[in-house]
Amino acid sequence: MRHYLTGALGAFISVALSSTVLAETLTIATVNNGDMIRMQKLTDDFKAKNPGIDLEWVTLEENVLRQKVTTDIATKGGQYDVLTIGTYEVPIWAKQDWLLPLDNLGANYDVDDLLPAIRSGLTVDGKLYAAPFYGESSMVMYRKDLFDAAGLKMPDAPTWDFVADAARKITNKDKEIYGICLRGKAGWGENMAFLTAMSNSFGARWFDEKWKPQFDQPEWKDTLDFYVKLMKDAGPPGASSNGFNENLALFQTGKCGMWIDATVAASFVADPKQSQVADKVGFALAPDKGLGKRCNWLWAWSLAIPAGTQKAEAAEKFVAWATSKEYSNLVAEKEGWLNAPPGTRKSLYANADYQKAASFAKMTLDSINSADPTKPTVKPVPYVGIQFVAIPEFQGIGTAIGQQFSAALAGQLSVDQALQSAQQLTTREMTKAGYIK
Repeated sequence: MRHYLTGALGAFISVALSSTVLAETLTIATVNNGDMIRMQKLTDDFKAKNPGIDLEWVTLEENVLRQKVTTDIATKGGQYDVLTIGTYEVPIWAKQDWLLPLDNLGANYDVDDLLPAIRSGLTVDGKLYAAPFYGESSMVMYRKDLFDAAGLKMPDAPTWDFVADAARKITNKDKEIYGICLRGKAGWGENMAFLTAMSNSFGARWFDEKWKPQFDQPEWKDTLDFYVKLMKDAGPPGASSNGFNENLALFQTGKCGMWIDATVAASFVADPKQSQVADKVGFALAPDKGLGKRCNWLWAWSLAIPAGTQKAEAAEKFVAWATSKEYSNLVAEKEGWLNAPPGTRKSLYANADYQKAASFAKMTLDSINSADPTKPTVKPVPYVGIQFVAIPEFQGIGTAIGQQFSAALAGQLSVDQALQSAQQLTTREMTKAGYIK
């Protein structure tokens, strides 16, 4: 009897040890945005379905995430198994063979349910290289109560002149209510995402057809003058340090009359659990100047698998779980349809429960569908991308220019000085890279 027990116990220990050895740990690098943080809280569902896979999270602020992930993948460091990356990186990195194609997302994944505008930006040579966790354009979020008090009515499709006039009228600095919050924090995906989209609506462009930088042209001067003056008159103090998360916090605590930013923020500002002004928020399309282009961009935060991972099969299981229809249903079950990750699937926008919960659903979908990365500007350009230029050099150039424009917002440089620096450094880098002959 004793020998039997010993044998059974030995077998049990052997199985336990082997299962421990077989358990894989995926290291996932992600951005500290609300939807990503929610995903981390819901991963018990994934672990229950995949008991042999453990998860380790590296959650970083947007600019830091980009820097660390780019360095790791370019040097084949192998630090991460799943990356949160954007629409800018996916085609560039896929062409460098830095990402694995997502060929095995499972029979129930339904790739054809992904919104065409979002899916096309993540596809290279017919293969999907990243799965969208959420997609976005940009829109105006505003306080209906402040507009009513000022006798103003927000149009569905406002102009920049209307927005600027309204922002100045609803500002009350004594009560710490600022008419408008816009990104000022330096970074190609922070202030330059906003300012590039804004400049498109003013008729500006990064480069002419021969890749000559255009910061010395009047359209950029008009854009930056308008932005700096508006923020000085109606923006919050310290705006040059504010990115997406900082402006979100200001809006949710009632300190912003208007905020023009990512459509994904709509669920955060409309959720009474997160926002003090949830019942007072209205939505409108991003503004224009009457030139045929709005200040609306196109972006997806997506999950991709670096070519250097040793755990590709487990990583693809996680990517499939986190970007599936079932994940949206899980969020809805736990936290309500309002909080389902937006902007990725047709089925979500056909869902009556989601439409009822999310007053911003149609505005978000219209904004995404009207954004055209292949024709981002009023005048012709040699590049693709709305709030970015889809070339490898843009990351460095965009961040350097973002620092100049942030300094102009802070009053450390004049608008003319910032534009002159932008023109010089962009010309230098584009010549060095061989674009300018």
